[in-house]
Amino acid sequence: MKKQKRGLFQKSLDRIETIGNKLPHPVTLFAVLAIIVLALSALLANLGISVEHPGQEGEMVEVKNLLNAEGIQYIFASMVDNFIGFAPLGVVLVTMLGIGVAERTGLISAALRGFVLSIPKFLITGGLVFAGIMSSVASDAGYVVLPPLGAVIFIALGRHPLAGLAAAFAGVSAGFSANLLLSATDAMLGELTIAAASIIDPGYAEGMNIAMNYYFIIVSVFLLTIVGAVVTEKVVEPRLGEYKGEFREEMTSLTTLEKKGLLWAGLTTLVGVILTALLIVPENGVLRGEGGAIVQSPFMSSLVPIITILFFLPGLAYGIATKSIKSDKDVAAQMSDTMASMGVFIVLAFTAGQFVAYFAESNMGMVLGVYGAEALESMSLTGIPLIIGFVIVVGIINLFIGSASAKWAMLAPVFVPIMMQLGYSPELTQMAYRIADSSTNIITPLMTYFAIIIAFAQKYDKKMGIGTLISVMFPYSIFFMIFWTLMLIVWMLFGLDLGPASPIRYNG
Repeated sequence: MKKQKRGLFQKSLDRIETIGNKLPHPVTLFAVLAIIVLALSALLANLGISVEHPGQEGEMVEVKNLLNAEGIQYIFASMVDNFIGFAPLGVVLVTMLGIGVAERTGLISAALRGFVLSIPKFLITGGLVFAGIMSSVASDAGYVVLPPLGAVIFIALGRHPLAGLAAAFAGVSAGFSANLLLSATDAMLGELTIAAASIIDPGYAEGMNIAMNYYFIIVSVFLLTIVGAVVTEKVVEPRLGEYKGEFREEMTSLTTLEKKGLLWAGLTTLVGVILTALLIVPENGVLRGEGGAIVQSPFMSSLVPIITILFFLPGLAYGIATKSIKSDKDVAAQMSDTMASMGVFIVLAFTAGQFVAYFAESNMGMVLGVYGAEALESMSLTGIPLIIGFVIVVGIINLFIGSASAKWAMLAPVFVPIMMQLGYSPELTQMAYRIADSSTNIITPLMTYFAIIIAFAQKYDKKMGIGTLISVMFPYSIFFMIFWTLMLIVWMLFGLDLGPASPIRYNG
């Protein structure tokens, strides 16, 4: 790749990187935010700040002082419960138990490789983006498997390897909130959204479910696959030009043992789906709700364990077939390794849990929601302009704070109540957040796997650096955000549900 002159854009990106690197670790950031909430609660309480409860006419809500005697008692007495009760903690850990087995036995890697290698050459670009988008069901596994695989596939076809790497990276990261299946991301963000919605309307929050964006993310898969393929072939690949590097690599097909493992995993998945369907499809299915309901039912409340089982059993079958699992000790070790890899998240959950709990206990969320809604109404910023503005703001924040759950834990208690006050559902607010968060993942050096992607790319271009990678990925980020936001606007105009019992409008 020819060396680019460092213009204003590149200098701006360098500045973003410098500022971002000065931010504390998310664990520290939440600890600091928790302390700020405590200080603000004392200040605002002493100022006598209060608002009328939006759902109960005549009832006033005051900011509660968390630094008086009663508040300090609460801080100490609630610390353990705040950690255990942090909404995404149990959901993510339980989900990862099943996904971890599927990942560590090699099932996910083999399935992704088999998919990409089985499609026609003229569909390879779209197939690679599609596989990247779908890989989000396995959490972060796609980052490690697909970008280097995309480079290998492209170079084997005589195309520029960095274009293949970029297409896969765009699918995995920028398309993280699109999928044909529900994943840990839906559960993790959904729990935070439900908790934030309960600040304004506990009754409404009780009726929400983690599949609140499911219809929208299904359609998003096809939109982003097309956009990603077009950007790769019409923008990124022409800009990269012809690959003149010396590195060449052979693309290996699945081994007989891997094919056998995939067969057994597929059969196990089929059996699991059938057994799950028997609990739901019959009118008297045990996972149906009152009156045979499916949306408000034990099934929706059981999505996390169902997802876990539907990853664990195929992973187990694959491991036994390929001999990566020889005894129960191997399964226990793989699950233990998965939990060990979640160490940072668990520590993050402790400080984030304190912040979220203090914010809710102080009543600052409701107060900010009411004042924020009034401010937005006074600015006449509502409807589509409001959603576009929210997407842009979150996209910019994402350049500095990479963790999707960390950002949403901070933003949900503020923006979900504000949007509800303006008549927009928590489900809509969450989807707008997911669009912004995913779209700019690939252009922030603070994203966890950004350095790994650079390392993969340097195999083909020794001069590849942060600025170069961002310049390659920037077109994906811009076009994904534009077309994804336009899709959300169309969804709003037609008033379509975003998921099961998940409307656009809030009429509390």
